Amino acid sequence: MNEYSFILWHDPPMAAKPQNTKRTEAREKRRQQLINATIKCIARKGMGSTTLGDVASEAGLSQGIVNLHFKSKDNLLTETLRFLADEYKTRFNATLEKSGPGAAPKLRALTELDLHRSILDRSKLAVWFAFWSEVKSRPVYQEICEQVDEYYDNVFLALCSQLIVQGEYKDVTASAISTALNSMTNGMWLSYLISPKHFDRRGAMQAIDEYLHSIFPKHFPL
Repeated sequence: MNEYSFILWHDPPMAAKPQNTKRTEAREKRRQQLINATIKCIARKGMGSTTLGDVASEAGLSQGIVNLHFKSKDNLLTETLRFLADEYKTRFNATLEKSGPGAAPKLRALTELDLHRSILDRSKLAVWFAFWSEVKSRPVYQEICEQVDEYYDNVFLALCSQLIVQGEYKDVTASAISTALNSMTNGMWLSYLISPKHFDRRGAMQAIDEYLHSIFPKHFPL
C-alpha cells in the first residue's frame, strides 16, 4: 500500500480466455463499429432521435446486424455508455500511474488530462451530456455514471487530503476543492462543446493552475 488512500479502479481478475477465433474477432469488431456509429449519431441527432436504422446506416451495416448484436436500442445505448466510461477509466488510470511521484504532480496531471485533445472530442462530449440528461429516468445510466464519478471523486479527495496535510493548509477541505475542480472541468467541457472555435485550451489550463495555486501555493507555484 502506498502513501495514498485510494486504489486504482481495475476490473477484477478474470479467468484466462480461450484463444480468439476469427469469428470472435469479427463479432467484437462489429460491436465496436456499431458503438462508434452510435456515438456519431447521438452527437449529430440527439439520443431520442437516433434510431437503430440510423446507426446501421452510419456503420454501413444492416439493421439486422444491429439487432443481432444488441437486441434493442436500450441495450445499444447502455453498451455505448459503458464503452465511454471504460475508455475514460483507462486513460484516467494510465495518467495516475505514470504521473508523479507525489500528490501534486498527480493532481496536476489528472486536471490536464480532462483538457487533453483526446478527451475534448465534441462527439463524445455531446454523448456524455446526452446520457447525463437521462440519468434520472434511466437507473442503469445513473449507476454507470455514479461509478465513474465516485471513483474520480475518491481519487481527487485522497490527493487533496494528502496535500492539505503535507502543506499544513488551513481553512480548506478536500471535498470542497474536489467539487470545485470537477465543476470547472464540466464547465469547460460544456464551453468547448458549445463553441469549440473560441475555446482556449491553454487559458482553461491556466485558470485551473491559478486555482490550484490559490489553494496549495506551496505545491503549485506560478
